[in-house]
Amino acid sequence: MIRLILVLLVVLIYLIIGIFLQLGEWILGKFNKPLKDRTSLAMVQWIFRVILKLSGVKVTVRGKENIPPDKPVLYVGNHRSYFDILIGYTQVVGLCGFVAKKELEKVPLLSLWMKMLYCLFLDRDNLKEGLKTILLGIDYIKKGVSIWIFPEGTRNQNQKETDLLPFKEGSMKMAEKSGCPIIPVAIHNSYNIFERQFPLLKKTEVIITFGKPIIVKELDKEQKKFLGAYTRSVITSMLEEYEKEDQNQ
Repeated sequence: MIRLILVLLVVLIYLIIGIFLQLGEWILGKFNKPLKDRTSLAMVQWIFRVILKLSGVKVTVRGKENIPPDKPVLYVGNHRSYFDILIGYTQVVGLCGFVAKKELEKVPLLSLWMKMLYCLFLDRDNLKEGLKTILLGIDYIKKGVSIWIFPEGTRNQNQKETDLLPFKEGSMKMAEKSGCPIIPVAIHNSYNIFERQFPLLKKTEVIITFGKPIIVKELDKEQKKFLGAYTRSVITSMLEEYEKEDQNQ
């Protein structure tokens, strides 16, 4: 419980201080937008690393060399924990916005940081608004900003980590229409940080693996037609490798 209280206290302090930081970033953006983008990302990555440290989370990263250093990508990951976002954001290459649920847009201070970092707010109950979000994501990618999505649509609470929920095919349009590579991401063991023993935080080792890029135009017709299902199968295979490793230990 001490870990949780400490983390919540740090988050609260950062959000309050963030009022002044955001003002500074807004002014900086008027004169040098690329620099503002880089400093905003660096500050958020820093506080996320602090939170992970305080939470007792050790992150092992695999396959980061699979992320192209010179072009935007669509990160597609499995989703088991609130901490997946923190873990993912500390490892992205270059600017990156996350696709989040619409409700987060109403959270004071937090939503301002998210907008500064090109995050998208998806209304899952409104098809028209959802399409606008996808189109905005395509525009961001074309401008050099990577996007991270969790196509299961919500946190997966199935007992087995490899039992992924169906992927929402619509979200994959951002890769199809922009032509950017898809980076499949498998996050292992994040459920054990918080959700398994809610409301306690548990010292946990998490492994995040970035798979080889999926180039949509190189896929066959069936794979393109069901791109979400194909990407899901790739991530499932990556998670099954973790399962084998655990069994051999």
